[in-house]
Amino acid sequence: MMQDIKNWQFPKPNAVLVLGDETTLYGYGIGAQGVAIGEVCFNTAMTGYEEILTDPSYAEQFVTFTFPHIGNIGTNDEDDETSNHSAPSAKGMIIREAITNPSNYRNTQNLATWLEQRGLIGLSGVDTRAIALRIRDHGMFNAAIAYQNDGDFDISALAAQVRAFEGLEGADLASKVTRSDVQEWRQGRWHWHEGFSEANTRKRVVAYDFGAKKNILRCLAEAGCDVTLVPATMDPDAIMALEADGYFLSNGPGDPAATGEKVLPTITRMIDSGKPLFGICLGHQLLGLALGAKTIKMAQGHHGANHPVKDLTTGKVEITSMNHGFAIDRESLPEGVSETHVSLFDGSNCGIQADGRPIFSVQHHPEASPGPQDSFYLFDRFVAAMER
Repeated sequence: MMQDIKNWQFPKPNAVLVLGDETTLYGYGIGAQGVAIGEVCFNTAMTGYEEILTDPSYAEQFVTFTFPHIGNIGTNDEDDETSNHSAPSAKGMIIREAITNPSNYRNTQNLATWLEQRGLIGLSGVDTRAIALRIRDHGMFNAAIAYQNDGDFDISALAAQVRAFEGLEGADLASKVTRSDVQEWRQGRWHWHEGFSEANTRKRVVAYDFGAKKNILRCLAEAGCDVTLVPATMDPDAIMALEADGYFLSNGPGDPAATGEKVLPTITRMIDSGKPLFGICLGHQLLGLALGAKTIKMAQGHHGANHPVKDLTTGKVEITSMNHGFAIDRESLPEGVSETHVSLFDGSNCGIQADGRPIFSVQHHPEASPGPQDSFYLFDRFVAAMER
């Protein structure tokens, strides 16, 4: 259990993390001053903090980075993962060490300034190990982060705001981060010293946007997909009229069961079309629901770039990037749906396929950004299914 800890270094602490029971951690503010409320998770990735903080899948969450040195390579516009710039992403971040001056040839802006311009609150100088251990032992928790220069806080009032926060379970956050209009996507992946590639598209894909990351779209384009992004609120008849060769269900935040109440009829029509369908993260969970499975809220979730996943169809183990707090209940998979991937950390489901049909999905992020590139083959598998 975390204790009421003050860091008595000079100057006086000017930021605080407050839980609903008034447990507090004092530290030093970074970025924008103010108060934010959200769920606290931890991420074990050693790189990619900008990509993580701009991933819409982190909506309503504070990211605690277990790696102590965050911000040391600065930021740049090319690493922003939000494909819809009006969409919210992470509420803020929690780190151990103060942000240092960036040292990287791609840097264009200090992380602290970057946070401030986006209205995001950061907290440094706290024991991130204590936070990670609490989540490990008791699950993810809701909290407030407050930052003001005078360092004087009404802890009881902040705790009351935390208790009033409804949390992520039952929250349809995908409708808050999806785009408002249809967009065509052609940009391919980034290559060293060359920048972003131009896609050589062969198949038309309609991507159902629940908070899509840019690098997922780039990987689809590079694999040969002419991508049309459509809002999660779009009329099903209008989506089906686009006459795609295949359908893609994107990542996104929130409770899949809540989002599914609105989008499962459209996904069911995609399934019934007989065309290839590929889902990632929230898209994986929504596909599972559409095929008759159930989803559950995880205690700790999976957030990091070092998660081992076994492909049950090949026997191979992949090191993957993950970011999810909900999962498909593997015991609920109906007849005709097979488990294809499983986490070697906790045995939870990480992939499914509809037997005898070109319909599959994975819980992990094959596009990485950040993370390893072991699972890029899934994009080629999707394109190959459309070509067949």
